[in-house]
Amino acid sequence: MCKENQLFSKEELIRYSRHFVLPEFGPEAQQKLKIASVVVIGAGGLGCPVLLYLAAAGVGTITIIDNDVVSLSNLQRQILYTTEDLNKSKAEVAAIKIGKLNPTITVKSIQKNIDTNNALALLSAATVVVDCTDNFPARYLLNDACVLLNKPLVHGSVFRYEGQVAVFNYNQGVNYRDFYPLPPDPLSVPNCEEGGVLGALTGIIGSIQANEALKIITGFGEPLSGSVLIFDSMTLESFRIKIADQNSRNNIKSLINYDEFCETLPKKNAMKEVTVQELKAMRDAGENFQLIDVREPHEYDICNLDGELIPQGEIPNSFERISKDKKVVIHCRSGARSGNMVQWLEKNHGFTNLYNLKGGVLAWAKEIDTSMPTY
Repeated sequence: MCKENQLFSKEELIRYSRHFVLPEFGPEAQQKLKIASVVVIGAGGLGCPVLLYLAAAGVGTITIIDNDVVSLSNLQRQILYTTEDLNKSKAEVAAIKIGKLNPTITVKSIQKNIDTNNALALLSAATVVVDCTDNFPARYLLNDACVLLNKPLVHGSVFRYEGQVAVFNYNQGVNYRDFYPLPPDPLSVPNCEEGGVLGALTGIIGSIQANEALKIITGFGEPLSGSVLIFDSMTLESFRIKIADQNSRNNIKSLINYDEFCETLPKKNAMKEVTVQELKAMRDAGENFQLIDVREPHEYDICNLDGELIPQGEIPNSFERISKDKKVVIHCRSGARSGNMVQWLEKNHGFTNLYNLKGGVLAWAKEIDTSMPTY
């Protein structure tokens, strides 16, 4: 009897036959999948494709954690569910359906929220953790728990037409706090209910997350560690942002109150911002201010507003280049990264003169200089 037959049943040999003939994959990688355990937090827009592809690929044990029920507005993007599933537990329905897709694997459903009290226990047996949540408290919680447990974390997020994927804490590499030292102002980041999300985008990003999880488990390819992949579904363009290692893992000693940390209730003093129209007026009037671009050099080369380039990852070691004596406008592509840096600088270095450029270079290209190339 050949080695493959000793590892796999006849059904499995047929089921995974396309994997067996893949270069750099084969039965050895398939066996790694068979003994792996993946915990997927969130069975929504991202979780649905992640769960489908991990189950189809043959991940031996899949645990689904979600405390939500299926609602009608979910069906625009959460492809595991049908109208007949309305008001049923997402975790339970998802477990049943991927179990039918691949009855050779073990599927567990946990119908509760993951929190500070249970996170370490729920993730302790995981080979890989996949973050399919949609809020910052959960993202920081999962990141910190994975750092403490030394588990790789596959992160995904979507908003409107744009999605992001990254692998954190891979071989003790960079983690989410290296990318976002502080959560963004709750008032500056609308959720999908307020801002919308393209349904097909969740399928694209979720599929990439599943791909990263498979790479980590089996060893084929190079996991997306040390950078964030940003995908624009409107243009079908993608690019990577490098993440500098800020050694933030050294500050993660225990789990904390993440709702309090992220200040999920609106802040009394919202982050100061200027619009692109206001920035243009400041320039036209010859106002004395400093303009700082926190994007990456390759982004700056595509288009820029003639600001001083200090990439986000260099800010912690370059804050002395930022003036405290005059107005400082910080910008990025869309306003998210720069807003995060404004808050980080205010909290850690006492700046009171910082303004985030609302909408970033995208807003400038759309509303001020329509000839400027964008990406």
